[in-house]
Amino acid sequence: MQVASPLLAGVLTVIFGAVLFAALGRDPLESLYEFFISPINSLYGVSTWLLKVAPLLLISMGLAVGFRAGVWNIGAEGQFTVGAICGGGVALLFYGHGGWWLLPLMTLAGAVGGALWAAIPAFLKTRLNTNEILTSLLLVYVAQHLLQYLVHGPWRDPHGYNFPQTVLFDAPATLTPIVQGTMLNVATVASILVVPLAWLLMHRMFFGFQVRVSGFSEQAANYAGYSRARMVWVTMLLGGALSGLAGLFEVAGTIGKLQPVISPGYGFTAIIVAFLGQLEPVGVLLASLLVGLLYVGGDQVQISLHLPSAVAGVFQGLLLFLVLATDVLIRYRVRFVRHAPMGAAAEG
Repeated sequence: MQVASPLLAGVLTVIFGAVLFAALGRDPLESLYEFFISPINSLYGVSTWLLKVAPLLLISMGLAVGFRAGVWNIGAEGQFTVGAICGGGVALLFYGHGGWWLLPLMTLAGAVGGALWAAIPAFLKTRLNTNEILTSLLLVYVAQHLLQYLVHGPWRDPHGYNFPQTVLFDAPATLTPIVQGTMLNVATVASILVVPLAWLLMHRMFFGFQVRVSGFSEQAANYAGYSRARMVWVTMLLGGALSGLAGLFEVAGTIGKLQPVISPGYGFTAIIVAFLGQLEPVGVLLASLLVGLLYVGGDQVQISLHLPSAVAGVFQGLLLFLVLATDVLIRYRVRFVRHAPMGAAAEG
């Protein structure tokens, strides 16, 4: 059932989606085709889909390790934003003077920036026993306001007609497409490489065993001598670094500049992805592919069927709700029992 549960949730999401489209006055079959098939029936469509998958996969892989250990990092959206700010800041610092070394430096700055932002709730958790859910979540809004300040103020393009955005990054600071005629870049390749690395970490290394034990029982982990503080630090920094890396890839590849909004909610959606994938690397990969399709499908039905973009959000919410509901089948087995006659029961 651990394998069947997310599959069942996916099937139920499609069924409820068909009901939703019918309620909106659209043909269910045509709407489902436009949502799930039409966006990926061309090379450009597939490349756009994979561009959406890359940040989801990076972020959710880092979150899954922390969730497996019982460390609840809910602030990946803020770590994504700070990674974009730090990496983009390096691009602006060396604007017009970059070389082959600039992108690696931006990548390092993005990962370090995301990790340092995640270090704040890690420090508060290990030193003051502050709830990491609240602190990491509240730091999302701090990061977003910091980005707003920078693009409206000191980093705003002086020749940008007063629009709140930075100058376009120059060529050495941008990710070039790896497939002609598409926007597909090295970010997708890097995100896929994280999958086998995460699998090795979780299933072939002692640290992965510690993570699983800590997630099953904190008391057992303490009895075995595993440091809870170390677990919090390592998983938070890992999740923050991968989220910051995803933010850098987004601004250096897809957007090419800093602007007030750089994420459609990848950091929060990645939580759905992690649980849909059962916190397992291969499962997270498959879940990222599905949820990435929801993003491009939402854009497609907005154009072709004139439906609001919030339809994609409704699908994501349905998916999370049904994943949580069908998870009951992992721990409990449904049994149909015939009641014995009253007399037989009394004699027994």
